[in-house]
Amino acid sequence: MAISTDQGSEPTHFTAVEVAERTGITLEQARKLWRALGFPEAGEEAVYSEDDVRALRVLMDVIDTGLIDFDLAVNLTRGMGQTMARLSDWEFSALLHRIEETGDAAGAAAIVHQAGELAGEFNKTFEELLVYAWRRHLAAALARLEASQADDVGTTQVTVGFADIVSFTALSNTLTEAKIGDLVELFESRCADVVAVQHGRVIKSLGDSVLFVNDDPIRAYDTAEGIINVIGRDPRMPDVRLGLATGSVVMRLGDVFGPPVNMAARLTAVARRNRIIIDERTAAVLPEDQFETRRLPARPVRGFGIVEPVAVRRH
Repeated sequence: MAISTDQGSEPTHFTAVEVAERTGITLEQARKLWRALGFPEAGEEAVYSEDDVRALRVLMDVIDTGLIDFDLAVNLTRGMGQTMARLSDWEFSALLHRIEETGDAAGAAAIVHQAGELAGEFNKTFEELLVYAWRRHLAAALARLEASQADDVGTTQVTVGFADIVSFTALSNTLTEAKIGDLVELFESRCADVVAVQHGRVIKSLGDSVLFVNDDPIRAYDTAEGIINVIGRDPRMPDVRLGLATGSVVMRLGDVFGPPVNMAARLTAVARRNRIIIDERTAAVLPEDQFETRRLPARPVRGFGIVEPVAVRRH
């Protein structure tokens, strides 16, 4: 069902065919955009509201100006849909956790109802913060493009970092679902704080691991070391392993692709607990007067053949 900005009170009385007619596009185009937002198709049911029609009209007006074409509109819509879906789940998860902690409501139905009321109370302010954060990140993304030294604007030179919780599967089998959630949340939030301090970016979190990038290999190392300090050195938290790899990556759809990404992930399997392992290219760009590197025995690494990982530490 379509959800409006006022917590779903907007009546839904349009079918997909009627939405297409009111916006002047084909039924297939309307369905394609709806799927891109991340919602299932509704067949012939009347589940669309005036808000849905209005949003689609705005998008089609932009396409009509020639600023973007339909394919690009679908691409951007998919990114927005995925981002907003995760943000919405994150918001309600945080609200539910807060209500459970305070004990202000008893029973699942009451907790969910109160979470909806809380969201309604602060969502107007949250929308303003959302737009502010989007504009700030948009400016930062443009600045990174302008500063990139790559010949292809779609690629950039970075150091990719991969932080992985040691033996997460075995650990999760010993914890309750609530404690697993708390552990993952704390792991992700601490990693994100360290990455931000070192001017890096979290690309994605995968529950028991975090993928990040940094334009400066020294800051990438400091990020890895910082994650070990706030996770692996905390007796209440599990051990972690860090892999760093440097090189050219493709930046697409909010993600990064390329050999350094795969290498960083593979290196975590080589690293000892609470240690950092790097590839040869990262070792070559770290200043010798600041870092001590030591080649480890060559071993097969999936997708790369025989590789000599490098252990690293500061002098």
